[in-house]
Amino acid sequence: MDYEFKNEMYSNKTNKGKVNCNKNILLSIISLATKEIAGVSSLCENFGSGLKKILSNNYTNGVKVLYGKNGVVIDVYINVYEDYSVPDIAYKVQENIKNSISAMLDVSIDTINVHVQGVDFSQKVD
Repeated sequence: MDYEFKNEMYSNKTNKGKVNCNKNILLSIISLATKEIAGVSSLCENFGSGLKKILSNNYTNGVKVLYGKNGVVIDVYINVYEDYSVPDIAYKVQENIKNSISAMLDVSIDTINVHVQGVDFSQKVD
């Protein structure tokens, strides 16, 4: 299969035709897949994320996507609830993102990096 990565679009060429997807679709899939995991409090939003959204086409609310030769490099910045294992949550986030993207789009994934930025103590988890 032939892949094309442009600033605004992802294209997949097959024998049956060509599929074009806006970059926001990929960012939305990653964001939703991350929020589905128990123990994830939120995607990180800070002053830097607002600046990155303005300056970069590949960043939204704690999710950053770069297009490389071997596929997509994904960085996710999250906060986790207390009483959850950080390595377990990070692994589950990686797996859920990988499964969600492969189920909805035919995109090669090079790397998924999960950055835990903080722990949320505001809600007591039972």
